[in-house]
Amino acid sequence: MSDSVPTSHAYWLIKSEPDAFSWDEQVANSVEPWTGVRNHQAKKNLQAMKVGDLAFFYHSNVGREIVGVVEIVREAYPDPTAEDGKWVCVDVRAVGPVPRSVTLLEMKADPELADLALIRQSRLSVVPVSPSHWAHICALSGWIKR
Repeated sequence: MSDSVPTSHAYWLIKSEPDAFSWDEQVANSVEPWTGVRNHQAKKNLQAMKVGDLAFFYHSNVGREIVGVVEIVREAYPDPTAEDGKWVCVDVRAVGPVPRSVTLLEMKADPELADLALIRQSRLSVVPVSPSHWAHICALSGWIKR
């Protein structure tokens, strides 16, 4: 029997407008600070993220779909793009693209995702994803945990 205690991680969804910062740019940069969040609830969500948590990378406005998975590799610290210093960012690392993107329309039409935060709080750029929603979206996208 191992002495190590399994660590449970949280799951998230982070949004980016692909014309401002796309999945391809995330992959090219590997690790990227997730800056520019200027909403208090989204800030609280960033502050709750822990190293090892996973997040869906969602293209908002253009595409409106989950296109990849990232891992949190640095917890919340002051956002260098904020002039007043009251905002935070985290660093994320590209893990991989989802085999099949999952669109917002598809998620809205799925009764199992009716209470998904992305749908309930559609304006938030950083939202939690429950383990059951994570597993369901992974199944829809063909993502296999690595």
